[in-house]
Amino acid sequence: MYEVLMVIYLLVAIGLVGLILIQQGKGADMGASFGAGASNTLFGSSGSGNFLTRSTAVLAIAFFALSLTIGNLSANHTKAEDAWNDLGSDAAQAVEQVQQEAEKSEDKIPD
Repeated sequence: MYEVLMVIYLLVAIGLVGLILIQQGKGADMGASFGAGASNTLFGSSGSGNFLTRSTAVLAIAFFALSLTIGNLSANHTKAEDAWNDLGSDAAQAVEQVQQEAEKSEDKIPD
C-alpha cells in the first residue's frame, strides 16, 4: 500500500509540475491592457478558470492529500529488523576467533 501511494504521489507531482509549466502567466497579457485589449485589465478579474487551472487545482489537492496520508503512514510505520542491525554478535565471535588463533601461534614461537 505504501509503495503504491509513493508511485501515485510521484506521478501527481510530475503532472503538477508539467501543468504549471505549460500555463501562461498573467504577465503575458499585460501589454494588451495598455492599448489594444480593452476587455483585459491590468489587475481586473480573471474570470472563470479554464481546464488547465482546474486540473492544476485538482492535482494540488491530490498532492496535499497524498502528502498527509503518506506522512501519517510513515509516522506509524515500524521497520522490520534486518540482519544488519545485529552485527555485534558476529563481530564478537570474529574477535574471539582472532584471539584464539593468536594464542595458538604464541605457543609455536621457537626459543
